[in-house]
Amino acid sequence: MKLVFIHGWGVTSTTTYGELPQALVKLAPASLALQVQHIYLGRYISFNDAVTLDDIAIAFEAARLRELGDSEFSVITHSTGGPLIRQWLARYYGSATDGVSHLGQGGAGGSAEQLRASLSRSPLTHLVMLAPANHGSALAQLGKSRVSRLKAWFDGVEPGQQVLDWLELGSDGQYRLNLQWLNWDLLSAQIYPFVLTGESIDSALYDYVNSYTGEVGSDGVVRVCAANMNFVYGVLQQGEAQCRSYNGQFEQRFTLQQLKQPQQECAFEVLPRASHSHKKMGILNSVTRRNADKKPVVQRILACLSVTNSHDYRQLSAQMSHASASQRTGSPCCMLVLRISDHLGYRVTDFDLYLLAGDDYHPGKLPRGLVIDKQRNSVNGNVITLYLDARKLAKISAGKLGIKLVARPESGFTYYKSAEFHCMPAQLAQLITADKTLMLDLIIQRHIAANTVQLTHVGEEPDFKQTKAKDY
Repeated sequence: MKLVFIHGWGVTSTTTYGELPQALVKLAPASLALQVQHIYLGRYISFNDAVTLDDIAIAFEAARLRELGDSEFSVITHSTGGPLIRQWLARYYGSATDGVSHLGQGGAGGSAEQLRASLSRSPLTHLVMLAPANHGSALAQLGKSRVSRLKAWFDGVEPGQQVLDWLELGSDGQYRLNLQWLNWDLLSAQIYPFVLTGESIDSALYDYVNSYTGEVGSDGVVRVCAANMNFVYGVLQQGEAQCRSYNGQFEQRFTLQQLKQPQQECAFEVLPRASHSHKKMGILNSVTRRNADKKPVVQRILACLSVTNSHDYRQLSAQMSHASASQRTGSPCCMLVLRISDHLGYRVTDFDLYLLAGDDYHPGKLPRGLVIDKQRNSVNGNVITLYLDARKLAKISAGKLGIKLVARPESGFTYYKSAEFHCMPAQLAQLITADKTLMLDLIIQRHIAANTVQLTHVGEEPDFKQTKAKDY
């Protein structure tokens, strides 16, 4: 087996891999035929402002062809390395058209069979992602200079801006890449993906100025639900139907137009005593040849690499799920990523958004402490990410959770009307659960005043500078 290691972002030395490569060779069963000369340590530049994740994916393809040719290979990634390999897979094999997926052009076209055939051409067999920032990191919004000082992530290296923008919660890059993942039947293509992450905080890496490094439900850098590729995507569309709001007024209603999950569950496990990095508890670089046989991450990686068919994959996935549930010590959380746009495709950046709960869907009925954190994307102001306590979410009476959106402008020649979504009890468990992310598009109607354009006769009042917006 040829095995490639891909490090995270801001790394400047392959020593970040610690002794994990040697430990795997030492403990690997003979069936894997894993030898040191078959292990490749990836090095990529991520601390340059001009470099994008897609640039690195293109460069990885060139490096792969130089070193591996057409040989099949497996990959173990850490942190940003996970999204990087997914970006490479999307660009070169995630399209059902010409074999190259133009991520900025709306994604892949063609039939499911064509897409499956394209993925089947990929030389990648196993993708083992350690603490991957698949849905970003809350730390990314802090900015280059501040995150470079965080020992938990960059250890003095100032990261590049383009990749930092990708990593910020709710970025367009995550959105496009994750939507493509929904359509991939990886098992049929004999590609086996795995996510292993931790939720332990290494006190030596805690930053007392920035509480994100000690955030519940995370490894100090990446939230468990942000690593998990078992997510949900939905579309709420504003319509003419109305519902009674908690204030007695009638609001236009959002209806759930689309709800989608990946074609198959991605094997996922939360490992005990694993933080994002560091030699004490780091999921990657705390492994040594001496302690390897006692490290759950080593045994699990070897089990992942040993999978050769869909039956074995599903069996191991079930074992990982059971192990994850039995060894959890932290509080499970979930993320809600809300993207606001109108039906003409314009981003809506001026809005107020409220969560609602209870029989009357009231903002004052939310369980105390339900919302742990909220972030608006600094590049795309139409995206807001809410971090929720999953246990408190489950306690909402009858599962009656709602969303109220008040978008602006509320009057003028173009304007919006407020709308609400009232989740029914059976819907809540479908939409958002512990350790998962819900990506939700809220699409509202853009109203245009009737007298924005008028046709008049010759001789009528020529000056229309003072015209007021109105609908006839």
